Amino acid sequence: MLKGKNVLLGITGSIAAYKATYIVRLLKKLGASVRIIQTEASLNFVSPLVLSTLSENKVITDIIDKEKNEWINHVDLGIWADLMIIAPATAKSMSKMVEGNCNNLLIASYLSAKCQVYFAPAMDLDMYNHPSTKNNINKLQEFGNKMIPVTHGELASGLIGKGRMAEPQEIIEFIIKDLNKKQELFGKSCLVTAGPTQENIDPVRYVGNRSSGKMGLEIARALAEKGANVNLIIGPSNLKSNHPNIKQINVVSADEMYHEVDRIFPNSDISVFAAAVSDYKPSKYHPQKIKKSEDVWNISFEKNIDILKEMSSKKKDSQLVIGFALETENEKENAIKKLQAKNLDIIILNSTRDKGSAFGSNTNKISIIEKDLTITDFRLKEKSEVAKDIVSFILKKIK
Repeated sequence: MLKGKNVLLGITGSIAAYKATYIVRLLKKLGASVRIIQTEASLNFVSPLVLSTLSENKVITDIIDKEKNEWINHVDLGIWADLMIIAPATAKSMSKMVEGNCNNLLIASYLSAKCQVYFAPAMDLDMYNHPSTKNNINKLQEFGNKMIPVTHGELASGLIGKGRMAEPQEIIEFIIKDLNKKQELFGKSCLVTAGPTQENIDPVRYVGNRSSGKMGLEIARALAEKGANVNLIIGPSNLKSNHPNIKQINVVSADEMYHEVDRIFPNSDISVFAAAVSDYKPSKYHPQKIKKSEDVWNISFEKNIDILKEMSSKKKDSQLVIGFALETENEKENAIKKLQAKNLDIIILNSTRDKGSAFGSNTNKISIIEKDLTITDFRLKEKSEVAKDIVSFILKKIK
């Protein structure tokens, strides 16, 4: 949600200003560009040198750049920002914001901002509870600004109560959640399966496949970036999602994946089955390693439960179910058979014969086949871009 966003961070004169260093680190880690305005009072609590190092931008502290003897254009700062955060926001600064008391660069930039403004109050409990503070907070919210709630805890005065600024992680999570509300899939619950499964023969051997899980993970991310809450059920893989909207559930076998899917599917609005689930498993598991003896070793197998077919047989009209078909011959014919046999809304076809779309690669080439047998072909792309194509297709189907 914050990747590529321009964030203007305003820091005012509170002991909580030291937390701004952590806010900057989190914003940068999430891919945001950060510029910082400090009030004169905040310089007593946090160093511009530290903040400029973390943000990779010079910190602005005055409306005049004394080194260059140039005026800092607060209007440009307001236009540059995709969102503005004032943290900490002291009682004095909030009063100035309400009154339009433009006596420093921060307030001038705030009054010029065309973007969403978030403010995180920080003060002692009696100051926070004073009617004038409450009035200013209400006014700021009436102006369209969004308050990041204070927390209850130990304050700089030694008292314990409300007025403590939210922790940096809480501030970032609040903003991401708020940005999510504007996304097309906000409030939607999604299920994505990804990766291979492994079917154990004995404690050291298993039957599996070469799926990396990359395609499923990218689909989960693309859905999450559109505001959805995503349950990602992934087989054995080193991949990890760091998106706050994704809950990753790691499994090993087809049976484990089935139980997790069966638990989550009934409450999922959109389900994308991208996992390469083993069709068969050994009929017998050997608790001890099988010793090498015979020249020929025969293993009997039995069918795994067909997770996709089981779920699609239970689906409600309001649910969208999407399957994947990896084929080596008669690709479209076989994919259509699977689409119809499993009562899917959409099936996504990719072929091992398409160069660059094999297991483990970072690219994929797909065709999307709908229930009415409309087929849309796509060129070879990075899997992250393929995932965006799939999610764009999903958005058209649910509108």
